[in-house]
This record gives sequence, C-alpha cells and structure tokens, in this order.
Amino acid sequence: MTSTTASTGHDEGYSLENEWRTLAIAGVAIGLIGLLAMAIPMVTGLSMTIALGVLLVAGGIVHGVHAFTDRSRRGGIWQATLAVVSMIAGIAVLAAPAVALITLTLALVAYFAVDGVAELAAAARMAGTPGRTSIAVSGVASIVLAALLWVGFPATAAWAIGLLVGINLLVTGLSMVAVAMAARPLEDATPPATEPRGT
Repeated sequence: MTSTTASTGHDEGYSLENEWRTLAIAGVAIGLIGLLAMAIPMVTGLSMTIALGVLLVAGGIVHGVHAFTDRSRRGGIWQATLAVVSMIAGIAVLAAPAVALITLTLALVAYFAVDGVAELAAAARMAGTPGRTSIAVSGVASIVLAALLWVGFPATAAWAIGLLVGINLLVTGLSMVAVAMAARPLEDATPPATEPRGT
C-alpha cells in the first residue's frame, strides 16, 4: 500500500494532475484580465506607468537604506546615487504618467527595432539551418511593428503599451489552460459510459 502511494506521488506535494482545475481557473482569470486590458488599453498603459513609478520610488528607498548600511565609502556613494536617480525618476513618472507613457512607447519602438535587426542578422548567419525562416519572419514583424508605432506616434502611445500587455496576459492565460487540459487525468477527460438498461 505504501509503495503504491510513493510510486504515484499524487498524495505528496504538488501534483499537476490533482491541481489542473486550479491552473485552468487561474488561466481563464488571467485571460479575461488580458481581454479587459485590450479593451481599455489607455487605462492599462497608465496603470502600468503608475506601477513603474511606484516601483522606482520603492527601489530608491531600498537603495537609500543600503547607502546608510553599506560600510564601504564607494559602495555607499553608489547606493546613494542610485537612490537619488530612482527617486527622481519615480516621482517624475508619478507626477506626469501620460508623459511617461509616451516615453515608454518610444522605448518600445526602439526595442522592437533593435530586436528585429538582431533577428534578421542572426537569420543571415544561419544559412541552411532549420528555423532560419521563422527567425527572419519574426525579425521582419518586429521591424514592421516598430515602424507602425513610429508612424502613428504619439497617438500610438495611447494604446500600444496597454494592448501589448493585454495580448501577453491573454496568451499566458490560454497557455495555462492548455497545460491544465493536457495534464488532467484520463478519468476526468473521458466522460463515464452510460450503464445499459436493466443492470
């Protein structure tokens, strides 16, 4: 009896087969949040910007504490500098989140452009290698997306960050649901057969 329980491992610790329903529910919830973020991208973008400002201020406080506790002079100066920069950046973001959202959109354009060029360069060096085409297509898509965001700037700042965050949450939620469905036991996946009459 003990050997059977130890071999299956369902009664000890976390088991995906036992917790697949929880994972599926969490995936659905995250997917719905992603859809909501995509429906109101401006609110999502501003919320992400405010969250970034709060994190910068919190990081500045942490660096400030480290500056006072660091016994080395050079380390203390470095921590104090990081604290001042983080605090100033965080306060600036919180004071003008719309301006910060525009700045983040510019950073996103730069990221897509650099990522696209890097992927195309990698594809150019992969002559005859499987997967070269997919990398090249991904690079072209990144450059096209960067160009579209840049052409529509600054109007794209109102929706770009929020839409991409929503898409990411939706894809994450769908992947969680897919993993949960694949991990569920066969007895849960297969409906029970109806008993014949007269039994």
